[in-house]
Amino acid sequence: MALTPSNMINLGTLAPDFNLFDTLSGKNLSLDKIKGEKATVMMFICNHCPYVIHVMPEIVRIVIEYASKGVAFVAISSNDIVKYPQDGPEAMKEFMEEWKLSIPYLFDESQAVAKAYDAACTPDFYIFSEDLKLKYRGRLDESRPREEHPQPLTGKDLRGALNAILAKQMVSEIQFPSMGCNIKWKE
Repeated sequence: MALTPSNMINLGTLAPDFNLFDTLSGKNLSLDKIKGEKATVMMFICNHCPYVIHVMPEIVRIVIEYASKGVAFVAISSNDIVKYPQDGPEAMKEFMEEWKLSIPYLFDESQAVAKAYDAACTPDFYIFSEDLKLKYRGRLDESRPREEHPQPLTGKDLRGALNAILAKQMVSEIQFPSMGCNIKWKE
């Protein structure tokens, strides 16, 4: 496991389109089908990453709080499942069921979507406005697993960006990269 930061693509970037297999519904979903009325949160995650597992309780709370406010959530796993079979589609479905989340959990088998978004780590968070322009990229908050004195999970960075978007205010350009396991790229 290599601690890897987000790449922090340019704010204002238009969300690249995709059409990926959703492990929960068993259907392919495009960005157009899942985008939110007011915002879309994309999370590059995987099932086995300790950084993802650490933030999942707060992700669940944020989804519950914001999904009814016109914010859509989608999780994408792009890991190489040959080397990491625990991140395969069946395990992805089980992972979401364990967390009682019914958001799309998309399998990026070719890794083309992770490359299009310049995703680097799990978790890696992106928030797009209603017109699919990037308003936020980076961390959930400053909490990390395995610290001697870990910060509590608050989701303050992600929540702050969502609150600004919903209030039609500018999202602060002071944004910090997420940190987590590197995406497991195919050779």
